[in-house]
This record gives sequence, C-alpha cells and structure tokens, in this order.
Amino acid sequence: MKKNLFVLVIASMLLAACGGTKPATTQAKSEITFMMWGAPEEQTVWQAVVDDFHIANPNITVKVEVSDWDSYWTKLNTLIAGGTPPDVFAMDAPLYLDWQSRGALLDLQPYIDATPGFLDGIYPQTLSAYKVGNDYYGLPRDFQTIVLFYNKGMFDKAGVAYPSENWTYADLLTAAKTLTQDTNGDGKIEQYGLWTDTWDMELFWSEAIWANGGDIINNDHTKTLIGEGGARDAWSYIDSLYKEGVMPKPSTAGEYGGDLFQSGNAAMTTIGHWAVPGYVQSGIKFGVAPMPTGPAGRATSVNSAGFVVSKDSKNPDAAFEFIKFALSITGQKRLAELGFAIPVLKSVAESDSYLKQPGDLDQKVFLDSLAFAHMKPVFKGYEEWAGVVGDGLTPIWDGEAELNATLDEVIASADEVLTKNK
Repeated sequence: MKKNLFVLVIASMLLAACGGTKPATTQAKSEITFMMWGAPEEQTVWQAVVDDFHIANPNITVKVEVSDWDSYWTKLNTLIAGGTPPDVFAMDAPLYLDWQSRGALLDLQPYIDATPGFLDGIYPQTLSAYKVGNDYYGLPRDFQTIVLFYNKGMFDKAGVAYPSENWTYADLLTAAKTLTQDTNGDGKIEQYGLWTDTWDMELFWSEAIWANGGDIINNDHTKTLIGEGGARDAWSYIDSLYKEGVMPKPSTAGEYGGDLFQSGNAAMTTIGHWAVPGYVQSGIKFGVAPMPTGPAGRATSVNSAGFVVSKDSKNPDAAFEFIKFALSITGQKRLAELGFAIPVLKSVAESDSYLKQPGDLDQKVFLDSLAFAHMKPVFKGYEEWAGVVGDGLTPIWDGEAELNATLDEVIASADEVLTKNK
C-alpha cells in the first residue's frame, strides 16, 4: 500500500534586494495567498486563524487555499512554473532541503533578526529541520509525534488490557494476535489487530529500527543504514506482523477503506495527532499510549509541517507578518483549540489550550513522547529515496519477495539516490 503520507510540496522565494537592511514594516494594504495540503476540514481551521489575523492586521488580506495531498503538489508546481507561486505555502520538513537548495525559498533570517526573541519558546526539535548554515528559510508551524492509538471497545470485548507505557513490541504482537478476528465467521478477517503504514518511515518502521538500536541514514547523508545492526531485527519483526496475519497486506488493505482504524477494521494503529479529529468524528471510543519499547529502549519520530515564503512573493513583508502571527501565542492557541495539531510554541503546548481539549483523550502522551523522539531525517533527495525504499519493500509485505535479499537490493538503490544528491 503505497501512501505518500508525508511527502510534501515545494516552492519558490528569496529576499529581493535584502542586503544587510532590516525588512520594512508593512503599512500599505496588501493581499497574500497561503496554500497548504490537508483535509477539507482544515480550510475551516485555517480560516479561523486568518480571521483572527485580519482583526490584528487590517491592512493585510490572506487568501487560504487547502487541497488534498496530490492536488496540492500538482497545483503548486504549476503555479511555480508559471511564475505565480503562492506567497506562503506549507512545507514538509523532509523535503525542505531539496527546495532550499534550489534557491526557491525566501531567506527569513533578516526578518527573524529584526524581531528579537521571535524564536524563543519554540521547541528546538522542530526548529532544527529548517536551519541551513546560520539562516532559516522556513519555520515550523506545528509538530507531530507518533503514538499508539487503540480502540477501547475492541480491547474490552476481547478482554485485553489497554496498552501502557510498559508495553514492548512483543506485547504489541501478542495483543494483535488476540484482536485479529473473523467477527462474522465468513472466513475473512473483518478486524485486524494492527494497521499502519509501512511504505513511508514515519508511522512505524523508523520507530522500530531506533527501538532496536539501528538507524536510518548516516550524519552526512551518504549512506543508508536500514540494513545494519538492529535494523535487521526491526524488519524481521515487521515481516512477522504480516506473516502472522495480524496486519493486512498492502495489496489487500484497500478493501477495508483508507484508514482501517477509522473504519472499525483495526484495533490499533500508529499515527500522529492530525488523525484525532477524524477519529472523534467517526464515533470511535479510543485512547493513546506511547510507542512500545524495544531492546534499545523506546523511540518515536517527530516531524513538522512548516511555513516557507516564495522568493518571488510580491509581498514578503506581509507574508512574514502572517507567519509571525501564526507562531504567536494567539495564533498557536487557536490552532491548539481547533484540534488538528500540536503547537510548536512550548508555552501553548503545555497550557490548557492544548492539554484540556474537549473529550477524555490524554493529550500529554503526544508531548511526553518528545523525550524519546528522533527527528524524521531531512536530506536532499528525500522524496526519491523514500520512493525507492517504500516501493522496494512492498513486495516483501505482500509475501512476494524474501526479506534480506530484497532489503540488500533496496539499500543499494537508495545509496545511489544519496550519491546523486550530494
């Protein structure tokens, strides 16, 4: 099941004639566009942020455009090619270096320098992905840690104890076996113990590799490490989930809907906070727990969606004013209250605005997971590299290829991508 859940779009922009001077304060009336990917509901979320911004900045009008993942990138590339890019647009951290290295993004450092203390209080784990040398060409808007979601009703019916912070990957497999059921006796599984995405690294396999003492890529981004040391044990574990039948093969998962946890066909999943509103709306009674512990400890991934500004923006000052507002206490509180994301501003994330959202979900699990989180790797060529790995490993999960030999071939191809992008 190929799911490009996290490969995010690209854009264009650098400070025109910025020199060493400070950016001018926006005075005249101006209009900017903000483009992002997301579910239709996120149009309402961001429009609420924009409405607040308009009250505080009556001279700036922001037009929000939200598209699904594939349409977003197609439209963005078309606008960029035509010389009419959006002023501000969303960026997935792993893709950031590809776009920054092409000279497409505005250097935001002069604006940051002109706003003392602007970055104070932002989680440093989220900032690190966007710094190139001494400058930022993008900034995080929110972040996601991956946690374990579980369906309380399915656990209760099966008499299985809820996941806890003491769970290991062995406990996960044991529970998944019990929770995998042919509920109507027709010979077909209607309820899987676990469903998650294993095409991209973010939702499961990076966590399993780190928890087994392995790693993804070396520090200078010249060598793929997913076949070394404990990483092999992590892949063997994932392979066992498919072989044991507790997780649907990629080729058959589509029969049950896009998200098997939301459709009621899986008792557990691993995903980020962005899924919470959809799960609440579906009526599932669910809880969250930290990712299980492996031989090398507990690990999860942290990734962020960010803001970038096009170098071709006609209103870069206004664009930065909007970013500044979205990262302010007011903007971050609005985002937290609307439930889609975790604020990057620490004071807001640790306040009632985020922690005391409606319902009984333990929001603190997402924050506590930062203590053992690894940043999702950011490197040039990420999108192509991820495609080589995701597509190359899928035949294993479908039972059509042997694990170790196929993994060796995939690693060799992935290293070719890194060499090409040095």
